[in-house]
Amino acid sequence: MENFAFEIVETARLIRREANKRAAVLGATKAQWRVLARLHRGGGGIRQVELAEALDVEPITLCRMIDRLEEAGLVERRRDEADRRAWRIHLTEEAAPVLAKLEAMGLSFNADILAGITESDREAALRVLARIRRNLDQIEQGLEEAS
Repeated sequence: MENFAFEIVETARLIRREANKRAAVLGATKAQWRVLARLHRGGGGIRQVELAEALDVEPITLCRMIDRLEEAGLVERRRDEADRRAWRIHLTEEAAPVLAKLEAMGLSFNADILAGITESDREAALRVLARIRRNLDQIEQGLEEAS
């Protein structure tokens, strides 16, 4: 079982690589796709710092992604009314058709990578991965409390 973490990391790498290929067809990267999807779920705009935390990326990295998405006309920065020093990131109307294409592409991608896997195996895999995430969260909390 010592190869378990390796298999997860390698699978994630392959998923990321294939997702980037597919997103590139629409002129996006997987990272930009994640930004757009998170903004879409967030609804009325998200503070830039909160978006960076939600995506687990450095703020400067997110800033560059937002710059590119803004240049493409897919997002816009607006001052946060509650804190004029902060920016809220909003989707533009131009993002709607891109999001629809990305969503369709995501559904197709999921179908492709899960081909030949039974529903019960999918559910079991999701349970195992959720448990691993909980274990990792507990480990991280323990390390933070110890320091």
